[in-house]
Amino acid sequence: MILKGAEIARYLARPDPTRPALLIHGQDAMRVALKRAEAVAALTGPDAEAEMRLTRIPGADLRKDAAILLDEIKAVGFFPGPRVVLVDDATDAAAPAIAAALADWAHGDAVIVVTAGTLTKASALRKLFEPHKAAVTAPIYDDPPGEEEIARWLADAGLRAVPPAAMRDLTALARALDPGDFRQTVEKIGLYKYGDETPLTPDEIAALAPATVDTDVDELINAAAEGRSDALGPLMRRIETQGIAPVTICIAGLRHVRALHAAASDPGGAAAGLARLRPPVFGPRRDRMARQAQSWGMRALEDAMHLMVDTDLTLRSRSRAPAMAVMERALIRLAMMPRGRR
Repeated sequence: MILKGAEIARYLARPDPTRPALLIHGQDAMRVALKRAEAVAALTGPDAEAEMRLTRIPGADLRKDAAILLDEIKAVGFFPGPRVVLVDDATDAAAPAIAAALADWAHGDAVIVVTAGTLTKASALRKLFEPHKAAVTAPIYDDPPGEEEIARWLADAGLRAVPPAAMRDLTALARALDPGDFRQTVEKIGLYKYGDETPLTPDEIAALAPATVDTDVDELINAAAEGRSDALGPLMRRIETQGIAPVTICIAGLRHVRALHAAASDPGGAAAGLARLRPPVFGPRRDRMARQAQSWGMRALEDAMHLMVDTDLTLRSRSRAPAMAVMERALIRLAMMPRGRR
């Protein structure tokens, strides 16, 4: 049986313990590992490791000793409860041993969970699992987790009061982060909100989310975008002492101005334009950028983009002008540019 679409996440959250085997495969090792851990935990319940109800076999070992898998699924554990034999990083070379174990599997034996990397349609493992009447195949794609899966992770972390605005920001964050980082962020939010029954807010998500941009550079670009030229000097000195290259600042500034331009030119308004950005912006940062886009206007932001592109070319040229001074002058000009032109 091959799982498709949303049923993949639903099944791996609650696998059927009466089915003999489950194959989880995909290009992203982190995504596969997360799904494997979720499925194994659902099959075995708590304390499986301590009670020796979970056996791990490297896929390469099956090539040397094909009988080891059959021995392990038939073994009788000292502790009662469901058992799982996990075959990690399996390749097609392990297919004969897994096929033999599947053929001899009976109710009461340990469930076989197999993980693998990218498998082509010609893969022996796929040819073994996909047409099998009882075994299950779960291909893991590089899609971010959906709202249903995020809600389940939140519930596991003890978070149930999650209003729509917070869920929207979490969904945006899931698209911006790697799966492992996002799962850790959800757990961190759960710890932060432990014992707190108030609804989760976008501000709390923004405060606990991993920083994707250097904080001082981000604040410097915001100061220029908001016309606060008096704040630029101290921020530039602080950034200069950190050893951040002027080109890095310019790239961040150009990216920020482009995002504002995309928001200002969106027919649905600044908020809709920001929602379409990849990676997405959320929480207070989204609100701040929406105000900036509305203040500037599309035409003024086009001039701002020209300024940042010219500055980038100057920094990468053979100009003898001090690079940090060129960058600071550009930001001052950006802060003092006329706004409001639609």
